[in-house]
Amino acid sequence: MAWFKRDRAPFKANEDEKKVKVPEGLWTKCQNCSEVILSRDIEENLNVCPNCSFHFRVSARKRLAILLDEGTFDEHDANMVSVDFLEFKDSKSYQVRIDAAVAKGGSKDAIICGGGKLNGIPVQIGVFDFSFMGGSMGSVVGEKITRAIERGIEQHTPVIVVSASGGARMQESILSLMQMAKTSAALAKLKAEGLPFVSILTDPTTGGVTASFAMLGDINMAEPRALIGFAGPRVIEQTIRQKLPEGFQRAEYLLDHGMVDLIVERKDMKKTLGNILSMLYHR
Repeated sequence: MAWFKRDRAPFKANEDEKKVKVPEGLWTKCQNCSEVILSRDIEENLNVCPNCSFHFRVSARKRLAILLDEGTFDEHDANMVSVDFLEFKDSKSYQVRIDAAVAKGGSKDAIICGGGKLNGIPVQIGVFDFSFMGGSMGSVVGEKITRAIERGIEQHTPVIVVSASGGARMQESILSLMQMAKTSAALAKLKAEGLPFVSILTDPTTGGVTASFAMLGDINMAEPRALIGFAGPRVIEQTIRQKLPEGFQRAEYLLDHGMVDLIVERKDMKKTLGNILSMLYHR
């Protein structure tokens, strides 16, 4: 039998033809159940996994849209921005970090505050933007929360704060820590007026935010599995040299130990808030 070589090389598909181009962000892998889900399906479900009900983080603007009656939100203090008064530097200057966070376009600091209506009830509301420097609390955040509380007193309305924060902002040193006392003092005045404060704890709510206004609600509500605490679990384990209980610092653990009053899924949050305010608030 004669053997011979082909004159032409075997056909090879073009490398570009082999690749299937999938748009970036089309799919999302759930952090809880590991299911790969269309990002659009998660977004349409209020950023909650339709398979296991894991609550993804949600932007401050979307949170406001979920909670408030359409078209009623009036933002206050929108142009208030942080200042690098200490000329703080680590790997980057504080001002560079501020400018980068503002450039993302969500907000000019780590909280958005304003007035609106929730099921027809007038409220003052502040919602943390975790994408802005991890929702850290500096002078601007403390001032905006305090002003929201003061507006609640002036207008005789309830106050709601939705927290999602890594804690006090280290770049502002003691002035950041002072916001803990400042916001807590403002809430004491709100309480003296007989007006309700509802604190909603989302993932994560930690550090100086937890150690001040976030745990001072007449009602403390949390989303499922939200991380809530002062120091992180790893820091605590290293300090006390003991293994922490299963689920420690998660919302369910805090509910069992009396630190939060109820856990509410995102889809039920507005209705539950409306029911609570209708009982606590009298115009």
